[in-house]
Amino acid sequence: MTIAPMMYRVFMLYQLITACFVATLWGQPALKSPLDSVALSAINKNFSFIIANDLGRNGYYYQKPIAEMMGQVAGITGAEFIAALGDVHHFMGVQSVNDPLWLTNYERVYSHPELMIPWYPILGNHEYKGNTSAVLNYSKVSRRWQMPARYYSKSFQVSDSSTLLLLFIDTAPIIDKYRNNEYPDVLKENYKKQLRWIDSTLSNSNAKWKIVLGHHPIYAGTLKVDSERTDLQNRLKPILEKNNVDIYISGHIHIFQHIKKTGSNVDYVVNASASLGREQISDDSILFSSSEPGFLVCEVNKLQVGILLLNHAGKITYRLAKQKL
Repeated sequence: MTIAPMMYRVFMLYQLITACFVATLWGQPALKSPLDSVALSAINKNFSFIIANDLGRNGYYYQKPIAEMMGQVAGITGAEFIAALGDVHHFMGVQSVNDPLWLTNYERVYSHPELMIPWYPILGNHEYKGNTSAVLNYSKVSRRWQMPARYYSKSFQVSDSSTLLLLFIDTAPIIDKYRNNEYPDVLKENYKKQLRWIDSTLSNSNAKWKIVLGHHPIYAGTLKVDSERTDLQNRLKPILEKNNVDIYISGHIHIFQHIKKTGSNVDYVVNASASLGREQISDDSILFSSSEPGFLVCEVNKLQVGILLLNHAGKITYRLAKQKL
């Protein structure tokens, strides 16, 4: 063998080793395109956003692949923002805006370029085990983390004649289970004041579509203590029904469920976990259930709200379509 071919092979081996080293440093190659990328691309013509919750596992379980898929889906659909419905930080919340968990649970995991859009978060029960003020104050550190208060509303023009009202609410203080020293910041909150705000904001809105987002479900098939849901059924549900809310979306139980109660116009959607799923629980009012972890895409136009459940591979495993003239 001559010197030139030998040097070329050495050079190519060097390039291969270098490429492997860089891949090790900067993470695994991007996943393949979403399995349902054609269907997702059709959403681009509508107003859309992504909903994820129960994410924070320091990148373990399915958190990293789901984060990567969220980025790809955001790019395909043109998602406007991410609605983060609590428990971004398992298990004890964060202690400050400088807590290392901000890097391991959030910044380094959700680093896809298409995820550099606004994130609208709410608090989950795990955030309430830490310093909840730090979760709000992170808005001063991160340009994409936009959390103006513990509960707040956002309005969006989804067509020339239709608007969407989103209410981001704080459910833990409404549930008696959390009103103890294990969740010290819950004891500082006046849940009746929040309920009055929810009622007033909904009743004063002329938005065509009204969606309320909270961490805890009002209805769910789950082994979690019943009082979590009965407190919300007694205190929050009547306000939603009175004000013709279209959909209530929550998380918390790590299982996807679509629930419709007889005589109610509200669709109750419990989002899957964006990291670790749990076993399904059956219930007669559950129209669909899945223990597979994933996230939601919500698309809205003047005639319809559509909610799509996606798994870590970008496969649409369930669709909900709610229409209104």
